[in-house]
Amino acid sequence: MTESTAPRTDEIDPVIALLAKEAATYLGALDDVRVRDAAVESVAASFDAPLPERGEGAEQALRELLGGLDGAVHTSGPRWFHFITGGTTPAALGADWLTTVLDQNPGAWVASPLGGQIELVVLRWLRSLFGLPQTWGGVLTTGATMANFTALACARRWWALAHGIDIDEHGASGLPPMPVFGSGYVHASDVKALAMLGLGRSSVRKLARDPVGRLDLDALDRELAALGGAPAVVIASAGEVNAGDFDPIDAMADVAERHGAWLHVDGAFGLFAAVSERTRHLVAGMERADSAIADGHKWLNVPYESGFAFVRDPSLLPAIFGSGAAYLPGLDDPRPNWGYLGPEMSRRARAFPVWATLRAYGREGYRAIVERHLDLAQRMAARVDAAPDLERLAAVPLNIVCFRYRPEGVSEDRLDALNRRLGAAVVEDGRVAFGTTTYGGVVALRPAITNWRIREQDVDLAVDVTRELGTRVLADGV
Repeated sequence: MTESTAPRTDEIDPVIALLAKEAATYLGALDDVRVRDAAVESVAASFDAPLPERGEGAEQALRELLGGLDGAVHTSGPRWFHFITGGTTPAALGADWLTTVLDQNPGAWVASPLGGQIELVVLRWLRSLFGLPQTWGGVLTTGATMANFTALACARRWWALAHGIDIDEHGASGLPPMPVFGSGYVHASDVKALAMLGLGRSSVRKLARDPVGRLDLDALDRELAALGGAPAVVIASAGEVNAGDFDPIDAMADVAERHGAWLHVDGAFGLFAAVSERTRHLVAGMERADSAIADGHKWLNVPYESGFAFVRDPSLLPAIFGSGAAYLPGLDDPRPNWGYLGPEMSRRARAFPVWATLRAYGREGYRAIVERHLDLAQRMAARVDAAPDLERLAAVPLNIVCFRYRPEGVSEDRLDALNRRLGAAVVEDGRVAFGTTTYGGVVALRPAITNWRIREQDVDLAVDVTRELGTRVLADGV
């Protein structure tokens, strides 16, 4: 009889040794490798194969996977300026590996008192870091989208109760549409969350006073007043994704309070402005909101998947996400069963890397990261301003530099196509990476500085590559 290829305990030591060696090699070279190799698509495609009837064992499988690293985009390195994502600090990296080793599920306290307690601690630490009241409730999620889903589910429950209906128990039958207002900065994850909550993508009314999307505060006041006291939800954006701008949170809190509306602050990366005296004014009034969220894989620089949802009224969370079965903890358990406070019943102990990085570097360390990135963003902006063929399109209040390639002699009607081709060329070139967007009606480039590894030479390279490739794309014709 052929020996089975089922897992064996004697595979563990070789696997750990192999991955420790290869990880050290990879991370040691990460600062200076190209973001994207020319072979990424072909390498990725090479893994398309049928399920093997007989396995090769753990070590061989992992060697095959490691052989495909040329198919990985090196998003955790310092030359990735795309999507406003950070990297992974050494402390968070180690703790995330430990998370997998322990394989805890703090969805139920009894399964992981350690994971449950550390989540309590990190939520307290995060509230302190962001300047939120310690009386607020909170839960860790998989990222900003599920954090927005969680917070807006709380807003939905509050709104439905104001109409006399327990929507989480009885559904939405008999309820009118939920009014939702925001500026043109409302993020796609908020819209997606509203869709998942059954409220509809079109439920958001964007009240913008200019093509960029800045909030028309007077229009917000009028719209809420026209509801005659009926409940509504207002979304404030703390860190708009194209240029890093902020809605006027404090003024929006005034309007929301005057009309009895729920104020939600989407601060996926912008909440970290609270860490520095230089930028804290941008989130003034955040503590007056009813909910707020942030994403851990942005400026906290912990691995995917990590998000944080905070809500002023902690009782809303278990009323929405509580569950029950004979084999599960009771809803009256005084200890936090985190599966009853957020979307996932089964969940990683994602608090471990958050705890480790905050314990390792503290408030001072994160202030240093944020302020160094503020300086690097200003350095990039200055390089853009000094270049005759680049045009900065927005102020740089935080960590995003929004600009476009605008060489002499190219007419306005050709610039959008030129910049789209340039954005694609930057990604294909692979030395650095950032994306294109539309800002104020024109196509723009928008590198974001969020990774703790980013250095001055990386910022300079991003500008130099843009100009070099811009010249090449222009010569090829638009």
